[in-house]
Amino acid sequence: DALTHAIEGYTTKGANEITDMFNLKAIEKIASSLRDAVENKPEGREGMALGQYIAGMGFSNVGLGVDHAMAHTLSAHYDTPHGVACAMLLPIAMEFNKPVVADRLADVARAMGVDTAGMSAEEAADAAIDAVRALSSDVEIPKTCKGLVEGDLEQLATDAMADACFPGNPRDATHEEVVELFRKIMA
Repeated sequence: DALTHAIEGYTTKGANEITDMFNLKAIEKIASSLRDAVENKPEGREGMALGQYIAGMGFSNVGLGVDHAMAHTLSAHYDTPHGVACAMLLPIAMEFNKPVVADRLADVARAMGVDTAGMSAEEAADAAIDAVRALSSDVEIPKTCKGLVEGDLEQLATDAMADACFPGNPRDATHEEVVELFRKIMA
């Protein structure tokens, strides 16, 4: 959830120079601390405490996007833990938003410790998405939502689009596109 706060806060329509500083630092702290925090190492827990706090300073001033709108919906309909829903959807949302925020996702890659030298903005954005997927895999985030069925997708998309976070997404999304995003996490 904290990494999603920072990445969505950095890529949202409302992002600005001040919140960018918080969000990039949070991404850096979280990317370097989450694995150790999951292993219950004190330095990891300390880094995550600081990272989530800094992310809160950033996103709370600019809003979030489609990831959180969809995660709130999954939590409401399927009792999926909020942080799990956010993490499961993060690379999917990043991929969806890449056409309009590739430069910003390239910054995310660098904040996560990816060497982007010689990469185009699009390649670096893909590297950020890959880094998020690797981190999610390392901390055992599921890739699919148990119980999610085709018959629920229309309502889920409607509910996500009505969520307060949805308008902040950097790329406008149609109902059909949100259905397709949910479909990507079906088992």
